[in-house]
Amino acid sequence: MIIARGIKKSYGSLQVLKGIDLEIEKGEIVSVVGASGAGKTTLLHIIGTLDRADEGTISINNTQLNQLNDKELSAFRNNSIGFVFQFHHLLPEFTALENVSIPGFIGDRPTSEITAKARELLGMLGLSDRLEHKPGQLSGGEQQRVAVARSLINNPAVVLADEPTGNLDSHTSDELHRLFFELRSKLDQTFVIVTHNNELANMADRKLTMKDGLIVDHAVQVV
Repeated sequence: MIIARGIKKSYGSLQVLKGIDLEIEKGEIVSVVGASGAGKTTLLHIIGTLDRADEGTISINNTQLNQLNDKELSAFRNNSIGFVFQFHHLLPEFTALENVSIPGFIGDRPTSEITAKARELLGMLGLSDRLEHKPGQLSGGEQQRVAVARSLINNPAVVLADEPTGNLDSHTSDELHRLFFELRSKLDQTFVIVTHNNELANMADRKLTMKDGLIVDHAVQVV
């Protein structure tokens, strides 16, 4: 479902990605690990169309991303890619329901459809009684679950998560780990997760290890 070939990226004289080849199947949960500076987040941003590669190609669901202009990329990102970051990036003046709904509104989908979908997702994530709460009224774990719901509102092809548990305590992190796998079971959702959390990394179907801008191991996990 995701195919990357020969991905290279430099910032000035610093070569961050040195030729990444990668394939990810629909419904697969893939973790990406490696030391700081290995290129993990840069790779995630390029897959997520937040940045462009200097060389190489990426296709998601048979769409060649390098052939899209900026406007087309923005529309594709909204419709096909969900994001979960270390910090939830919720808008403080909006309720949980409104925060989840925003990507759907940006995609110009009907208000009633988006609101119903947001309620369904928040209910699935155990937040039915938090719909009208603003981020400041939610715990860290609740805020991150709202962010997960927001990432799913447009039925994305893939959810990209960058250190999603990095700002959470161990108990809340464990809950979020389980949530990703529940969502895969219920929605056949694909996840690519950059993490320093060994427990989460080892739960994935595959663990990709990056070093010096290259993937050096594609370990298939033994369940």
